[in-house]
Amino acid sequence: MSDRAAERMTKAVEAFARDLSGFRTGRASAALVERVTVEAYGAATPLNQMAGISVPENTLLVIQPWDPSMIPAIEKALNNAQLGMTPAVDGGVIRLRVPSMTEERRKELVKQMGKRAEEARVEIRSIRRDEQDAVKKAEKAHEIGEDDARRQMDAIQKQTDAKVAEIDKLATSKEREVLEG
Repeated sequence: MSDRAAERMTKAVEAFARDLSGFRTGRASAALVERVTVEAYGAATPLNQMAGISVPENTLLVIQPWDPSMIPAIEKALNNAQLGMTPAVDGGVIRLRVPSMTEERRKELVKQMGKRAEEARVEIRSIRRDEQDAVKKAEKAHEIGEDDARRQMDAIQKQTDAKVAEIDKLATSKEREVLEG
């Protein structure tokens, strides 16, 4: 299996893990707001590049902008991000209280995570298919022998299985976290 394909599979798993970190579990986490972009100084800037984000309590996020004049822009961006939390400006900081989730919302999140997990699996399988096609092409062109082709196909399948198992493990762990809340 090529290094490029292994790297693409690893990146697919990492992207899925990042997606999962954005799911709200009823506990405060800086990952909930890291991707929020704020219109500041004429450009869209990620929130984590213009403010300190801390979690002083299980259900509270505190955002402290390095430039206090940016508080209104950050508050607007948080409202537009539809996080399900209302920002409260308190002096030089913005507080976000993470509400507890209903059972219905937890099940809905688990369903969404399942969809994302399946998308990640499909991406891994697509990379596998590309690699298998390249091996078949090389075998057909007599660049590699039949035994080498079979070995490479087995290696590709093992790598695919390992990455799919990684995705499953991440999804199961996050689902448990969401359902337990």
